[in-house]
Amino acid sequence: MVFGYRSNIPKYARSFWLQKENLPSFPPLNKDIVVDVTIVGGGAAGITTAYLLAINGVKTALIEADTLLGGTTGHTTAKISSQHGMIYDEILQNFGERTAQLYYEANEQAISFIRNTAESHQIKCDFSTQDAYLYTSTEEGKKKIQNEAAAYEKIGINGGYALSEVELPYHVKDALVIRNQAQFHPVKYFRELVRVIQEKGGLIFEHTRAVDITHQSQPLIKTAKGCELKSNQVVVCSHFPFNDGDGKYFSRLHAERSYSLAVRPSRPVPKGMYINIDTPTRSIRHTPSDYGDTLLLIGGEGHAAGKHLANTFQCYKNLEEFGEKNFGIEEIPFRWSAQDLVTLDKVPYIGPMVSGKENVLVASGFAKWGMSGAAIAGLLLKDYVLQQQNRYHEVFTPLRKKRKKSEISAFIKENANVGKEFAEGKLNRGRQKAEDLHPDEGSLVNWKGKKAGGYKDEQGRTFLVEPKCTHMGCDVEWNDAERSWDCPCHGSRFAYDGEIIEGPATMPLKRINESNREEF
Repeated sequence: MVFGYRSNIPKYARSFWLQKENLPSFPPLNKDIVVDVTIVGGGAAGITTAYLLAINGVKTALIEADTLLGGTTGHTTAKISSQHGMIYDEILQNFGERTAQLYYEANEQAISFIRNTAESHQIKCDFSTQDAYLYTSTEEGKKKIQNEAAAYEKIGINGGYALSEVELPYHVKDALVIRNQAQFHPVKYFRELVRVIQEKGGLIFEHTRAVDITHQSQPLIKTAKGCELKSNQVVVCSHFPFNDGDGKYFSRLHAERSYSLAVRPSRPVPKGMYINIDTPTRSIRHTPSDYGDTLLLIGGEGHAAGKHLANTFQCYKNLEEFGEKNFGIEEIPFRWSAQDLVTLDKVPYIGPMVSGKENVLVASGFAKWGMSGAAIAGLLLKDYVLQQQNRYHEVFTPLRKKRKKSEISAFIKENANVGKEFAEGKLNRGRQKAEDLHPDEGSLVNWKGKKAGGYKDEQGRTFLVEPKCTHMGCDVEWNDAERSWDCPCHGSRFAYDGEIIEGPATMPLKRINESNREEF
């Protein structure tokens, strides 16, 4: 930490986007219903899809396990961009020039869609056009930038070398730009889409968790509370597909966490949006605050979900140190983290979930670019439902057959890691007794010779859970920065008391209550 600077990271995570937006609330589903299309997941992809279907006269029901926009959408950096790191050279190598061009064009269409939607509904969502910069501070990175620049030129991307334009207050060796990208306030934007869905007769239910799907001519969704939704088609936008056994999606997606600070800087904020290609990753953008000044959003410190240092709060401290050194920090009013899913080939899965069951569609694997990805998903899924042609179907279809050596290698490595995490979790015993926990501390603990997950709150109450993920049985680990139990195998997350925060798990962790402790 910079000498003389006193850290002021908030004790509790709170997203800038969710700070005081008055989102409407919706009841849980309490009866069986029949609709044209059921959409599972109330984030960016689910809401966009529901909006597009609603304005096209399709009777839809949108169900959300928790509350709308409370997941990754409410914890994003909210860049709307076609610049997704070093993606274009990789797509060229894996799939060829035509697919790379279509991937770029689809993302550009997504930016235009969000811009036009915001304008047509007069949504005050702080939408602004920005150039997006990709940069490196190393010689090794410079060579990678050169390869990516060649891909830009071959594909016809609106951008190129831009080192002379970079306004960052530290040394940069090379940079690329894509012109006319955008940033916005996602909750303000999607809140208006929710209003239109309601206006057009769409049904929305919160606190309604899908736990099973029966495949038939009209697929049937079953909820945790026993209700059923029958429809002609189902669209799964639940981040990690709740029905991930269909098509073995648990082996085709891996989860990554990343962290963000909203900083009130003491030095000028650079124009544009930035992300580096080096390690550790640093993402930078700005946003207007409610007080008329400008906040700097600093992101990065990514790691595989559930596979982190014992002190995950250090991720925030690293971002804070970077911010203080380069921009000066007067205040840090907000901090938050997000979980993103990455496909084996880094291209999202959007379309029929499995072959032969085309009435169940999926949208997942947007990596860390869910704002443009969600718009692409909504547009594609709408066309699938309406049986309309879309030139981008083949780029994003989950049924794509092409497999490169790198993708097969990633598949083998991911599943080997799952087996390793499963085995190591069974050998890892609790390190302390439950009664020895300090206030606001969580840890694997030893309770009557058995391993348990323990957390003691600031009032001294202790919560004990069985630390075994209900998805596929891997042992969970404590995340001190978010006060959650995280699964290192497939990214499920649970609150300190065992309740589900993030899937693919559909059941909470087993609680060890006073009444049943002898049974555990």
